[in-house]
Amino acid sequence: MSESPIYRRRFLETLGIGSFGAITAGDFAARTLAAQQANPDNKWKPVSDRKIRFGIVGYGVCRFGAAFGFQNHPNVEIVAVSDLFAERRNGLMEACRCDKSYESLESLVKDPGIEAVFVATDAPSHARHCIQVLKHRKHVMTAVPATWGSIEEGEQLLETVQKTGLKYMMAETSCYRADCHAMRQIYRAGGFGRLVYSEGEYFHYGTKPIGSFRGWRVGSPPLWYPTHSTAYYVGVTGKRFTSVSGLGFRGGFSAYQPGANKYGNQFTDEIALFQTSEGGSSRMCMCKAVHGRVVETGRVFGQRGWMDGTEYHGAEKKLPDVTRPPLPPGMPAGGHGGSHGLLGDEFITAILEDRRPLVSIYEALAMTIPGIIAHQSAQKDGETLKVPQYEPPGA
Repeated sequence: MSESPIYRRRFLETLGIGSFGAITAGDFAARTLAAQQANPDNKWKPVSDRKIRFGIVGYGVCRFGAAFGFQNHPNVEIVAVSDLFAERRNGLMEACRCDKSYESLESLVKDPGIEAVFVATDAPSHARHCIQVLKHRKHVMTAVPATWGSIEEGEQLLETVQKTGLKYMMAETSCYRADCHAMRQIYRAGGFGRLVYSEGEYFHYGTKPIGSFRGWRVGSPPLWYPTHSTAYYVGVTGKRFTSVSGLGFRGGFSAYQPGANKYGNQFTDEIALFQTSEGGSSRMCMCKAVHGRVVETGRVFGQRGWMDGTEYHGAEKKLPDVTRPPLPPGMPAGGHGGSHGLLGDEFITAILEDRRPLVSIYEALAMTIPGIIAHQSAQKDGETLKVPQYEPPGA
């Protein structure tokens, strides 16, 4: 793992002027980038005074319905919330300071006073629920992943987004982690050139599944939930995975024994090696059997530089500002490395500015469906399979 930027800066300062010439160009760039992590002039500026009328659905185990800060955004009015369970509905109403609720998403989407919906329901319902929201002429943001093991449902979702012309965004948290955001800014500025190799890792150790609606997490294929990892390539470059060879590991937990889950899955861990549209390779994994490890992280290695963490090492001298976007006063950054609030603000701003959000339907499918294909490959002992391509118009 990388040294922390603060430690590295202090170490460089102790070298003194006489030793400064010994610092390589790459190390100097790394120090410069570290100094940019806090920008006091980076203040939030409203793009409109309009309030978007929101509905929020889902307040399950992770309480994601209220986790992305919509209720604290100055451009949002929470009109109504929903959850299938009364106790959770009441909790979501309280968390969102809202006095109106519906017993189901199917009822909420019929409310003409709502113009955008955040879907924080169970993963197997994400694509179906988002399609319902869009068909009722409302913008939609969804928790990850975009589709649950079904390429067909993902493509139906894409078709619906294209037909309606409404905003769709997947709330992939890695995209706004400090390291991934910095990598994206530097990639766009040419600091890496083409990526030779990249890695994305989601470790979530647990001998027993997290609670889930109708047990959808029990024994689920690891790379059906790939986006915390795949964001460290797609979310950095905007490029695509083109083919994959995947392998699985049988950790032996009870939920993964033969016949123990509805997926027919025995893999607790899956590792995928992708070929990329840049001509490079990328290793992405989702692992549950690595003892005690719970982390989402990644690394990128390019022709002009590389990053592991928030430090850049490379040839580019004029580094871009890598400070993450500011948030409105009173809106918390939230969990997953302070990414929740940024994702919420990005979706709101995309609606107000009438533009494609950062994690649009095209990026969402490019992060999600390669994991489905990788699981298919693992079931075939690593056979190399082609990955379907989803590109935005004009790409």
